[in-house]
Amino acid sequence: MVVRSLWRSRAKLAVAATALGMGGAAATIATSDDPATALKVCTTVPLRLVRDSVTAASVVFDYEYSLWGLPEGSNERAKVKHEVHLRSARKLQELCFRNGGIYIKLGQHIGQLEYLVPQEYVHTMRESMLNRCPVSSYDQVCEVFKKELGETPDKIFNEFDPKPIASASLAQVHVAHTHDGQKVAVKVQHTHMTDTAAADQATVEFIVNTLHWLFPSFDYRWLVAEIRESLPKELDFLIEAKNSVKCLENFQKLSPHIADYVYAPKVHWSLSTSKLLTMEFMDGAQVNDVITIRRLGIQPNDVARLVSQTFAEMMFKHGFVHCDPHAANLLVRPLPSGKSNIFGKKKPQLILLDHGLYKELDFSTRFNYASLWRALVFADANGIKESSVKLGAGEDLYVLFAGILTMRPWNRVIDPAVDHLVIKGTDSDRSELQMYASQYFPQISELLRRLPRVILLMLKTNDCLRAVNNSLLQGSSLETFLIIGKVSSEAVVEAKMMQKKSLLRWLNIWLEEVILGARLLAMQMALWLLQVRKALTWT
Repeated sequence: MVVRSLWRSRAKLAVAATALGMGGAAATIATSDDPATALKVCTTVPLRLVRDSVTAASVVFDYEYSLWGLPEGSNERAKVKHEVHLRSARKLQELCFRNGGIYIKLGQHIGQLEYLVPQEYVHTMRESMLNRCPVSSYDQVCEVFKKELGETPDKIFNEFDPKPIASASLAQVHVAHTHDGQKVAVKVQHTHMTDTAAADQATVEFIVNTLHWLFPSFDYRWLVAEIRESLPKELDFLIEAKNSVKCLENFQKLSPHIADYVYAPKVHWSLSTSKLLTMEFMDGAQVNDVITIRRLGIQPNDVARLVSQTFAEMMFKHGFVHCDPHAANLLVRPLPSGKSNIFGKKKPQLILLDHGLYKELDFSTRFNYASLWRALVFADANGIKESSVKLGAGEDLYVLFAGILTMRPWNRVIDPAVDHLVIKGTDSDRSELQMYASQYFPQISELLRRLPRVILLMLKTNDCLRAVNNSLLQGSSLETFLIIGKVSSEAVVEAKMMQKKSLLRWLNIWLEEVILGARLLAMQMALWLLQVRKALTWT
């Protein structure tokens, strides 16, 4: 009976999707200003919708049928669930590759949600989505140029390499030289994104909403809502260009002490449109390429400190955050001024690429998020609870929220030890985190539903930065958390000072920050002693 019911749900989903996809096709073509494009959309989208429906129904049936009757918490259920996760992840991977476009972007999002979705999905998507992105032909590139600038690339540039040096889900990058001899990187949007992005978005939303209606425990509507909001902005390259300018202006105005250490390529505005972006070409090592970074005369731990400081300033002081800091979007080069650290090593400069996905944190969210991280660094249980509740986690899930942010169990989060948040990057650490995520997956889903979407993007950003730190340091470091504690504390003080307070309240704020400053200094001294001990051990 159960099997028959599940098959019936599966069939209804596929049939409904097919009917919905085909019903308006003829009307759409007839009323379109561009019948050729409309025909392409109306023949492509229904096929993708059918693929979506069949894949979704197959995945749901697999979960419901395979796990039926297996006791919660049993070893047998855990083993079967792992196998179903893996099968389903591969089905979703295949769907993303066959449909392309927004589906690749969706797969990349899933691959960056470490410990927020089952690890089988994260690993499957992460291994493939960044390496098998679509590539537009040179004819398609010329088509975009003609529509946007009225000429082909060989007329607009003195030299233009028809073979892209990189390709992503939304666009690809070519190297070119302007007529005045400047080397530039030209980002060209894939033509199919323009044709089918809105329709693809609607089909994905339809499938996810239908699955949630059929099976309430399946609720990934928050991910669809985030793509719906962010994708139009990512598809407008002029917004990306303006974001890069605003990012650097924020560092110059709000964080002048590190402004020289953060850079973004200059935009050639006359050669840029919503679908073409021409930028200064940047040479540098990818942030996870430790061998090349050392070859440049730069220490990886200096890079890790700079990355942590840069994004802490964005989150806690600027409220304008680059939310896609994976390794391909972060380059490192020696500081152009030639400055060196006390050991004679060159100081690094961080180059930020791909400014399409930014999030703005309003004053209240920024203040509460900074307060939360300050409380996490100082193991302040009451502060963690207060800030988490204000951000929407609720009194019942604030402990889980703290665990997701730090990737540490609660007993470690509130441990007064100096290095209580440090992850060693060992196999046992990774196993503990995966077990933690698997055990509380239903609660994680509920937490993600509650939190504001801007905080969900902060979680994704944290995951990206954690991966960068892990590649540079083979784990997190105490110094990273000291930087977060320092910048978040400064942001909280600045926010409090902006509010009108009595003299007594001013004194209380000052005393509170003196105490926190002393604790930071003590933690810094402890870090220095640990480093000295390590150095003596090596010698």
